[in-house]
Amino acid sequence: MIVDRIDRQILMALAEDARTSNKDLAIDVGLSQSACLERVRRLTERGTLKGAHAEVDPAAFGIGVQALVAVQLKRHTRAAVARFEQTALALPQVVALYHTTGRNDYLAHAVAQDMEHLRDFTLDAITALPEVSRVETSLLFRATKKTSWPDLTEET
Repeated sequence: MIVDRIDRQILMALAEDARTSNKDLAIDVGLSQSACLERVRRLTERGTLKGAHAEVDPAAFGIGVQALVAVQLKRHTRAAVARFEQTALALPQVVALYHTTGRNDYLAHAVAQDMEHLRDFTLDAITALPEVSRVETSLLFRATKKTSWPDLTEET
């Protein structure tokens, strides 16, 4: 769903700082407080605005290692894909799961306390799954990401 210019401004501002008050947000986008609040409510109801998030240092949770675990499945039936996704997402070490094209079927963003914990997770929790045929793990030296999406609706 494509949104208008003001909705995009609201989404970009909230992506940058989800704690922005409605008053400040309304000023930033040039709306009254009530109109701004209504737009945020509508964006939330339509599922365009999916939530507010805080960036937390992973070390606070005992996370010392992050990795991308590339997974190839033995079979690509809907049932096998669904089972793998459900099982992988239930693992506490998996923080994101991406279904991809190419050589690998999935990339799992995994976290662990240390290298031994990561090895045990990979061998015991991922490689042992009956749907999995191959696993390749790449360590993340650092994970950084943008706070908002690029606006591809505007002409350059």
